[in-house]
Amino acid sequence: MIVPVPLHWTRLLRRRYNQAALLARGLAAQTGLEHCPDLLHRHRRTRKLEEASAEERFAALASAIRVHPGRARRIAGRAVLLVDDVMTSGATLSACAIACREAGAAVVDVVTLARVALDD
Repeated sequence: MIVPVPLHWTRLLRRRYNQAALLARGLAAQTGLEHCPDLLHRHRRTRKLEEASAEERFAALASAIRVHPGRARRIAGRAVLLVDDVMTSGATLSACAIACREAGAAVVDVVTLARVALDD
């Protein structure tokens, strides 16, 4: 099942699109895999994290993303492919993967369009 990384509704309203959702929809169309655009829900708004350290990102996203209560049964025992546009620290994808595993996903894999190299 292909699942995009969610945006908080306020950010989605401002931006008017979720680029991860667009990528996930295209990937699902090309592969024929099931697409569940609303499986994950970002229930807590987080500040913009562009300038944050990896540690700050992980702390900010801890428990900010959940599986939509009405969708949890759909992933029990199944493989989930998370889709995001850019991976920086991996904190967002980690929060998504944890939510999926806690809801019963058997396997969680990740695909991104780009990866940011971090200076440490």
